[in-house]
Parts: sequence; C-alpha cells; structure tokens
Amino acid sequence: MSIDTLFALFKALGGMGIFMMGMIVMTDGLHALAGDAVRKALMRFTGTTASSVLTGALGTAILQSSSATTVAAVGFVGAGLLEFPQALGIIFGANIGTTITGWMVALLGFKLKLGTLVVPLILVGVVLKLFFKDKISAFGYALAGFGLIFVGIEWMQEGMSSFEGIITPQNLPSDSIIGRLQLLGLGMIATMITQSSSAGVAATLTMLYAGAVNFEQAAALVIGMDVGTTFTAAMAAFGGSTDVKRTGFSHVIYNIFTGLGALLLITPYTLVWEQFAPGMLIKNAEIALVAFHTLFNFLGVLIVLPFTGAFARMMENLIKSPKLPYMQKFDYALLEDVPSALSVIQKALEEEFKALLLHINYLLNDPRRGQKADLDALQKALDETQNFIDLIHLQESQEINWKRLIDMIHIADHLQRLFDRCEEDEKRAIYLGTSEDLANERELFARCARMLLDDIEQKSYQKAYECAKESEIKIKNSVNAERKYITASMAKGAISIPQGTQKLEAIRWVKRSSSHLTGITYHLHQATLNAGK
Repeated sequence: MSIDTLFALFKALGGMGIFMMGMIVMTDGLHALAGDAVRKALMRFTGTTASSVLTGALGTAILQSSSATTVAAVGFVGAGLLEFPQALGIIFGANIGTTITGWMVALLGFKLKLGTLVVPLILVGVVLKLFFKDKISAFGYALAGFGLIFVGIEWMQEGMSSFEGIITPQNLPSDSIIGRLQLLGLGMIATMITQSSSAGVAATLTMLYAGAVNFEQAAALVIGMDVGTTFTAAMAAFGGSTDVKRTGFSHVIYNIFTGLGALLLITPYTLVWEQFAPGMLIKNAEIALVAFHTLFNFLGVLIVLPFTGAFARMMENLIKSPKLPYMQKFDYALLEDVPSALSVIQKALEEEFKALLLHINYLLNDPRRGQKADLDALQKALDETQNFIDLIHLQESQEINWKRLIDMIHIADHLQRLFDRCEEDEKRAIYLGTSEDLANERELFARCARMLLDDIEQKSYQKAYECAKESEIKIKNSVNAERKYITASMAKGAISIPQGTQKLEAIRWVKRSSSHLTGITYHLHQATLNAGK
C-alpha cells in the first residue's frame, strides 16, 4: 500500500470519526434543547399504539438518538406510566426516526455538498456554547455538532475517492442470496464495532457515491446495520429488569423480522426504479438507498402494527415478571434522563405510600381499606428507592429538576418515618384501633387514609394534600382536647398512670402520623406541578 493510499485511508477513517463526534455533540445539544419536551410528548401522545409510533418517530428525529427515546420508553414502562404495547410503538417509531440522518447526509452532504460551507457554523456553535447558558448554549452545541457531521462526510468522500478502482463491487460478495446474507453480516459487524448505525449508513453512502459498492450491495449493508443496532439493546437486556429484557429482545426480534423482509424487497425495489425511471437508480443511488432504508422500516411498522398487542403478550409470556410486593426494579440507564428517572421514582414512592396507608388501616382495624403489608419487603423497597434517589446529583441552576428531586427526598424521608411508626410503634397504632375512648381520632385518621388512597390512584394530588391538611388540623384539635381529658383523669385517679400513658402514646402516634401524610401529599403535589412545567 502506497503512502498516498495509506493517507487516504486515514483521512476516510478520520472523517468517520469526525462524523461520529458530530453526531454525539449534536445529539447531546438537541437533548439538552428539546429533551424535556420530547419526554413530555412521549407521556402525553401515546394514547394508542399508532400515536406511540408517530411520537417515537418524531422524538427520535428531533433528538437524533433512538437510544434516548428508548431509554425514556423503558423507564416509563418500569414506572407503570406506559403500557408495554405503547412502549413497543415508540420503539417501532424510533426505527423510522433514525432514517432522518440518512436523508440529511444524502441531501445536504452529497447533493448540496455543505462540508466547507458549514465550517463557520462550528465556530458560531462553540461561541454560543462558551458564552451563553441554558437553551442558547444547548443550541450552540447542537449547531457545532451539525457542522462537524458535514466536515466528516467531506473527509470520508475525499478519502474514499482515492480508492476508486482499488475497492470495487467485484471485491465484495456477489449479488446473490448468499452474497447478500454475507453483506448483511458485514453491516451488523460494522454497527457492533462503531455502536452507531448512523455512522455506518453514512459510510455506506460514501462508498456508494465513490462507486466502491453497487446499489444492491449497499442495500444489504444498510439492512445489516439496522439489525446490528439491536446488539447494544440485547447486551443491556441480559442484566436488566424484566421490562428492559422485554423491550431489548422485542427490539431484536422486530429488527430481524424487518431485516429479512427487507432482503426480499431489494430486487422488487430496483425493478420498480428501472420500470418507472430507467437509469435514475444509478444517477441518484444515494437518494434511492435512503429511500429504501425508510421504505422497509415504514413497511415493517405497518405490518407489525395490527399485531402489537399479540406481540406484547408473546414477549410478556416469554419473559415472566417476578412479582415481589411493592418492589420497583430501577434501571440505571434512566440516570441519563433525569426527568424520566424522577417520574419513575415518584411512581415507586406512590406505590409504597399506598401500601403504607393500607397497612395503617389494617392496624387501625378498618375492614374497608385495610390490608397487611409485608414489612420486610416494603422496607427493602423504600431503601431501594432512597438508594436510587441518592444517585441523582443536580445543581440549583437546574431549577425544575432540582425542585422535583428535593420533593422526592422529602417524600422518601416522610415515608421512612411513617414506616418506623408502623413498625416500631405498632402497639400504639393497634391500641388506637381498639380503644373506644379514642374512636374519634381513629375514624378521622382511617377516613383520611381511605380518601388518600382514592386520590392517589386518581392522580388527584392537590385534592389529596387538601384532604390530609384538613384531617391533620382536625386530629390536632381532637388530640389536644383528648390530652387534657386524659391528664385530668390521671390526676383524679379515674385511670391509672400506665393506662393514661398508653392513651397518650396512642394519640401522639396519630398526631405525628397525620403530619407525615400532609408532608407526603404536599410534596407529591409540588413534584407533579414541577413535572408539568
């Protein structure tokens, strides 16, 4: 290999590196710029599987990252905020959204040749990143990444042009079934190595542009790259929670199904081009390849969409969920998306709160909404939640997420202290549940717990807080009056000191427990308000 050829190889590889860096920088900038909006859209516009597909496609197109969309979807399923079929729709849509990168490369990189023109954008982006904050800074980061992408494409083009006549379609597997399967395998390996299907598609477009591969070979490579994107999901699934496993392997099965169908589509696709636009496939090979990439992903979604429910049930049957009471398996991948992580935490805290309310009413001997909790499992769940909260570190400048995190910390603290009152002071609660003298305080508290259970299930957090606050005031007034009566009875000898002490401890328990209910519901309400901003 001559020095010039070696230099060209380095330039092509360097161009791929610049392209990948540009994708990373642009994705990070877009995520900071529009991540919260996309996250809210994933929550809001997923009423049906079809709307989930559209939301997943648009979200991925905006963020230029299918992994960011998938991580959010997995987190919402784990939190119970999305049903598994809706998450599948988002993942299917993300496959369509990733094709936007190919269009950007083909139209702007090859047709308009923006490589040199966008270089000033990199400087503008860096200036915005360095000297501004928040959204403007994020926009600058995305702009710099956008510029790097086209610089990388230009370097790849210049590097590959030196291999004209050296790397040719004849050097690669032939256009046969076996040859296409071999090329599909090469595409998979390329994506596994680079961990970026976008980089692989860009490199394939560059090779096609330089004549190093023909259209059929390029199509098989791109199909392989689509299948190869599932490698990361499959690896993550092995060590993840049940929902991560279901989502990861659903992605694998779906992409294999789509890839096999796409292989059968190559020949009919080229025949249609030759029938309706003779010679145009060769002249516009890059556009034709990106259109093919979009077409087979779009057809894959159309075919699987009516069977999403059945597909989800199949995955749920294949990967069983080990149901432990109150337990929430937190996925550490969620830490990359703080708003999603906070939503998962809030859902977990709500489930633990409901379990505690049911257990309290069980202790108070309330048959209407009383249910004994497995305290060991509940304590483990509370500890798991606190440990996950402890992994999220923010600054006060991240105002909305900061406030939500503070609310989560307050809720977890109140829940731990309320749990202690149920476990360590259980005898006081049981006495309250059986004493006729304290029937008023018992009924006030049990009624509040029943109403809070309904309000939390209905997501009526403001109503829950108002109910808890009103109940706390009534209990406080009742307890103060009861305290005076008990101490007076003890002084008169109407009841013994041990009896009076037992009653005082019981009313002290209900007064302190009611204040925890107010604290929990207040911060749940505040966290929900901040999540909506």
